[in-house]
Amino acid sequence: MKSARTRTRTRTRIRLGVALLLVLVLAAAALAVRQRLDDPFGGPATCCGWSKYAHNPVLGPGEGVIFDVTLLRDGGDYRMWNSWRTKGSIGYATSTDGLHWSRETAVLGPLRSGWEDQVNRPSVLRGPDGLYRMWYTGQANGHSAIGYATSPDGVTWTRASDAPVLRPALAWEKVAVMAPNVLYDADQRLYRMWYSGGEQFEPDAIGYATSSDGIHWVRRPAPIFVPDPSHAWEQAKVTAAQVFRHGDWYYMAYIGFSDRDHARIGLARSRDGISSWQRLPANPIIGPGAGSAAWDCDAVYKPYMLWDGTTWLLWYNGRCGGVEQIGVALHPGEDLGFGG
Repeated sequence: MKSARTRTRTRTRIRLGVALLLVLVLAAAALAVRQRLDDPFGGPATCCGWSKYAHNPVLGPGEGVIFDVTLLRDGGDYRMWNSWRTKGSIGYATSTDGLHWSRETAVLGPLRSGWEDQVNRPSVLRGPDGLYRMWYTGQANGHSAIGYATSPDGVTWTRASDAPVLRPALAWEKVAVMAPNVLYDADQRLYRMWYSGGEQFEPDAIGYATSSDGIHWVRRPAPIFVPDPSHAWEQAKVTAAQVFRHGDWYYMAYIGFSDRDHARIGLARSRDGISSWQRLPANPIIGPGAGSAAWDCDAVYKPYMLWDGTTWLLWYNGRCGGVEQIGVALHPGEDLGFGG
């Protein structure tokens, strides 16, 4: 027969075991809640053959907040223009592989002329004449508009005018047009712009305009790409599209917002770049990193994709708390998963 002391020890061990189990259960529940807060949409951080570069972020640490990039493959090197928030300016960096970047330099600062107290969100083209052309966002007094500048080398820029080339004018654009993405259509001899419009903090939808000279634009009266409420991850807003031609399709890499503070990246395609957009069935392709320690724990924004002949590279903003930096995701092989 067990002594009273033995029975007491046994009961104590049971209580300690139950308490430890309860602590573990509560810790697991807290972690699950934390992960849901970090990534409220669920699902993996990548899908469909995409993977995040193991040494992300590739640009931003020590530079302050850097976001919303545009790139060119130029003479075998990568050239990046981006938004440098601490300078209120367009930043510039170069790379031989798209992964390791030079120090950031500011190449276009704000005029502080009433409509551009800060400049950001650029789109850069290099034409057959060798001239670099930049459309950029100017922001001031709770409004955004789009300006235009040119450069012989991509570093020294001259504005076409002190005034913007595109201001909010349509009801759906509200107080902001921003984040231009411009292609030149040689067959039509037209510049084609996809831009975001709506709220100032984050715009709401994606519009489309054309121009023969890059300065005077004719826009569609309604947005060409809007949120899909049937998909929770992009039910609030779709913005900041990069549109590019690849094969017989125009592809769009875009941001989808579930709410103002949480975002993921999706893909869509269209035959003409305007209508009948097909979203990738497996969207979203890139999501926030798991856990509050991830550098991109809260949101991933503003994708920019290039095909290097064997691999797709996709640069994007990652945010955790108030820190925003640039990372890369990779996709080996040309097939993006649409089928057909």
